[in-house]
Amino acid sequence: MPLIDKFKLAAIQAESIPFDMDASLEKACKLILDAGAQGATLAAFGECWLPGFPFFVHAGPQQSNHHVAEYVGSAVEIPSPTTDKLCATAKQAGIDVVIGILERDSVTRGTVYCTILFIGSEGKILGRHRKLKPTYSERAIWGEGDGVGLRTYERPYGRISGLNCWEHNMILPTYALAAEGVDIHIAAWPGREGAAPPSPLPVYSRQKLLSRAFASQAACYVILVGGLRTRANTPDRLKDVLVWEHTGDSMIIDPRGELIAGPAQGETILMAEGSRENIIVAKAAADAGGHYSRPDVLQLRINREPIRRVIEENTDSSR
Repeated sequence: MPLIDKFKLAAIQAESIPFDMDASLEKACKLILDAGAQGATLAAFGECWLPGFPFFVHAGPQQSNHHVAEYVGSAVEIPSPTTDKLCATAKQAGIDVVIGILERDSVTRGTVYCTILFIGSEGKILGRHRKLKPTYSERAIWGEGDGVGLRTYERPYGRISGLNCWEHNMILPTYALAAEGVDIHIAAWPGREGAAPPSPLPVYSRQKLLSRAFASQAACYVILVGGLRTRANTPDRLKDVLVWEHTGDSMIIDPRGELIAGPAQGETILMAEGSRENIIVAKAAADAGGHYSRPDVLQLRINREPIRRVIEENTDSSR
């Protein structure tokens, strides 16, 4: 069956409700239906959108520790009633959905991950990707992910993939996905472009640079989707740990690395049309996972097994 030649990409830029999984879920479902009504083929949310990026970690441990339990307590497992509702909504809208979620480890229930969840328009989970290396103070909240979800997912319009934030700074994950022939990539960020506030903490202004680089290197479309967190919509009890606002600045980038939509401001669904022709032309010029590589000189090894901390051995002495 030939791939669909034309498709519409959507970056859903909106504020979730901090620490409130149920309210954030309801808002996410409404936005998914809105994106579907606008003709989207694929709609994406920002990093850990459900129920929100843990902005409080930037305030330091003394200020943020008392928020940790509440935030971690709002995490969800895969699958769960929460993911079931997302799947049902994607099916109702008739679109693919990629959304950042706070995922709870179903074994220990004490670790959470910054996870990208991939959902097909059929209403089924395609897969998940856990952030490989949380950045700076994020390590106080999120565990390190594995290689299970470092892959592409085949869809009627092309292969899709996703990475979180500074995973785009790690280089090797980009090549792993390029080598699998990614056509549309979701670059999920907490959302920030522009000048740094009066603080020594890092600013996420690399999101445009790294996302454009990914598009050019992998010869694919990139939905750069940034999160929003404004002081006005932050509960009063959390305003003292909101070091800076997240301003979204979502964009959609073509396979040459050029912007075709955005940057977006405020709550919006940013849309752009993509085509197979543009992907084919870009990959014909430089397919980093194919003809534009030298596997005889450089190769990448990937461990796609889940992390196993306990390995049981047979202790039956009769065998």
